[in-house]
Amino acid sequence: MPFVAPGFVPAPAPWWRSAVFYQVYPRSFADSDGDGVGDLRGLRDKLGYLELLGVDALWICPVMRSPMADGGYDVADPRDIDPLFGGLRALDDLIDEAHDREMRVTMDLVPNHTSDQHRWFRAALAAAPGSPERARYWFRDGRGPDGGVPPNNWPSIFGGPAWTRVTEADGRPGQWYLHIFAPEQPDLNWDNPEVAQDFEHTVRFWLQRGIDGFRIDVAHGMAKPAGLPDMELQQRPVDDSHLVVHDDNDPRFNNPGVHEIHRRLRKLMDEFPNAVAIGEVWVDDNTRFGDYVRPDELHLAFNFRLAETPFHPDRIRDAVDNSLHAVAAVGASATWTLSNHDVEREVTRYGGGAVGQARARAMIMLELALPGSVFIYNGAELGLPNVDDLPEAVLQDPTWVRSGYTERGRDGCRVPLPWEGEQPPFAFTSGASWLPVPASWSAVTVEKQLERLDSMLSLYRMAIELRAVRPEFGGPGLEWYGSPPGCLAFRRDGGLLCVLNATNAVITLPAGEVLLASAPISARKLPANATAWLV
Repeated sequence: MPFVAPGFVPAPAPWWRSAVFYQVYPRSFADSDGDGVGDLRGLRDKLGYLELLGVDALWICPVMRSPMADGGYDVADPRDIDPLFGGLRALDDLIDEAHDREMRVTMDLVPNHTSDQHRWFRAALAAAPGSPERARYWFRDGRGPDGGVPPNNWPSIFGGPAWTRVTEADGRPGQWYLHIFAPEQPDLNWDNPEVAQDFEHTVRFWLQRGIDGFRIDVAHGMAKPAGLPDMELQQRPVDDSHLVVHDDNDPRFNNPGVHEIHRRLRKLMDEFPNAVAIGEVWVDDNTRFGDYVRPDELHLAFNFRLAETPFHPDRIRDAVDNSLHAVAAVGASATWTLSNHDVEREVTRYGGGAVGQARARAMIMLELALPGSVFIYNGAELGLPNVDDLPEAVLQDPTWVRSGYTERGRDGCRVPLPWEGEQPPFAFTSGASWLPVPASWSAVTVEKQLERLDSMLSLYRMAIELRAVRPEFGGPGLEWYGSPPGCLAFRRDGGLLCVLNATNAVITLPAGEVLLASAPISARKLPANATAWLV
């Protein structure tokens, strides 16, 4: 037994290891000025709602200056806030008020690429091949006798080739530049020391303004393989659209050099002891995933397995086990999410209608029972479905255009939130919302759900509060518990028992006091598609 000095009190775990983060897609959260687009003052006005919900921290999707070719992920100035969202003063006010309410504020950073309107890229276009200005990006000569073939065969995530040819100053067709995403998002060359120095300047700028951390976009990107070799496309045509690629051998991502980038970032972050860096990491192999959250790299990394898992007990258990194993070897904390701004909403994924709602209720309780940090996408707490019948004329995701109008993209999970009233846009804005809000959402507004104890919103509130105050949720691990076929059960180190009934029939609950259930329980019978917590 290890010796413990008398009076020794272990240091508390960092706040982010068990935090509930609320992801804000600013365009769709709340609009304060009537232009139809959500903004930071709108978000500030709703902090009371988020405090009531009980979340520990916000994750704000990009609000930096941007032409908005990809919803703000095309950043023209990483150290300023776009006027569309209210400017720097609006962010400063938001940070101050959130901190007064004891909520942390994290924000997106986009290190893999810039906007084509960034001053660096404009300078690169004006400069000659081989110039220092072009060395900040991936400019290359084309192949073929006239240089008319892209430098390699890489496809863009949004469809089409990952290269665009420029017209040189003398009017002749010139070099090509790399853009793993849209042409408006040229990839930065992280082999260039200027790129790392500028990124560190950006990180320090926001931390000194009071930001509590960052979600690092495409954190498995940045580093590119030497020579930019062709990829094995197999039967995948180069003009196909691949929004999310799950191939650990894809040369566009997960190259070893990315880890030195994260180590440099971590050294800077460690100057701000309570700050957190959270990586968007699409890596399937557990060992390679764990590399991103080693003690000298990222604090947390998104694991998307639950968001990709169907409502099936064996698949859910595999996803949980896999996610825990991925971080256990390096002593990191797991992360859990069921949806985000890139993923179909869970109510729709789980079947839609009443069944989808019931399963979404069951899954948020399962997720909140797991050890680690949880990320809730705005609107999930209202049980919002995807809106898959948006008029083609309003679609804005670049995938729509780049796929030749065959892939609708992600707009269906980005429709603005309904707050109150009986008619769209339900007080999201006083004008016309940037994406239309379905009239059927009059039944699921925040106003109406706050009045009902059986609503999705009330379930979220109760579950988050219990998770925060009950000791049974303590400890870093869990143990699977015997359960009937088609069900799942696990016990947390602190004693919480979580039971999921994924069958179509009721089951009898084991012994214990029912702390909370996602559906009404009678005579210790847990309904189909439901979860219960017992102590």
